[in-house]
Amino acid sequence: MKSPEERRAVPIGPILGIESSCDDTAAAVLSADGAVLAEAVHSQAGHAEFGGVVPEIAARAHLAVLPDLVARVMAKAGVRFGDLSAIAASSGPGLIGGLIVGSGFAKGAAIAHRLPYIAINHLEAHALTARLPVLGLEAAFPYLLLLVSGGHCQCIAVEGVGRHVRLGGTIDDAVGEAFDKVAKLLGLGWPGGPALEKLAAEGSATAYRFPRPLIGRTGCDFSFSGLKTAVANLAATFPAGALPRQVAADIAASFQQAVADVVADRATHAMAMFGEAHPGAKLAVVAGGVAANATLRASLLAACNKAGFRFAAPPLRYCTDNAVMVAWAGLERLRAGLVDGLDVAPRPRWPLAELSA
Repeated sequence: MKSPEERRAVPIGPILGIESSCDDTAAAVLSADGAVLAEAVHSQAGHAEFGGVVPEIAARAHLAVLPDLVARVMAKAGVRFGDLSAIAASSGPGLIGGLIVGSGFAKGAAIAHRLPYIAINHLEAHALTARLPVLGLEAAFPYLLLLVSGGHCQCIAVEGVGRHVRLGGTIDDAVGEAFDKVAKLLGLGWPGGPALEKLAAEGSATAYRFPRPLIGRTGCDFSFSGLKTAVANLAATFPAGALPRQVAADIAASFQQAVADVVADRATHAMAMFGEAHPGAKLAVVAGGVAANATLRASLLAACNKAGFRFAAPPLRYCTDNAVMVAWAGLERLRAGLVDGLDVAPRPRWPLAELSA
């Protein structure tokens, strides 16, 4: 591996990013200025029959496809390992088996080609995605991030590379997890978020008055467990497998609206908290797979407009897990002189607060 003096003497070149924190295997190559030279995502099959991601199956699938995936991306980008300035890989949080596969591959390539290795916090990768030049979102530090996905639901003040303040988060289920669990109750299978949104389009959002947990409370923490239980109790009043489609559609629409109301309220509190700490900063970014939900997005946009914040959301393919965000986070950290030793171990839990520390 090049010494710090050698790295400073050589201009930053392309960077390879690897993502393997859950059930998507991804690789991407970015140029030094953040242009996407090539990217690919392999979405695993075989988990739906189990109703969720099976960690062992996911890890084996990453191991099977990652080498060829990286080779294809490198070929498409027209670069060799010797052209790279660094290799970045998701190192947590996530499923430990997949993280070991991705980070292990990245470390091996870094050793073989004497390149810096950068361990990427998956949450920071989401947080910095809005700064990708190709998106044109003009996300200068600081800004507020609302991360809504199957595994995470947090409000974060993004103050700089490696500088993140958690303002609030879920005290039980993540919002995407709640969508998947309710979808399962309605017989929609897994992953349930897109299917539930489609069914909700056939129903009435006012058919059932579900609870809005923590709405109006101080702070910007979230809770969806009670809402999920309310849906389960209602569904249980019908015989198993005999839930009429219109009833299911009304439940889906009413649940979706309750979630949107809660998230908008929590985001409003987060904007107030962020504004107190950063007067004049008026950008709110939403990221994560659940950001694709049109009802949720509309509620957040309305909340931002009311609070005087500019609303920004990366395209869906950069909101869900991808390697472009990993490579970009690697570039941001490389420019700041933040590289890692090969002894950095992947971590299933890695709070952003610890990254900042």
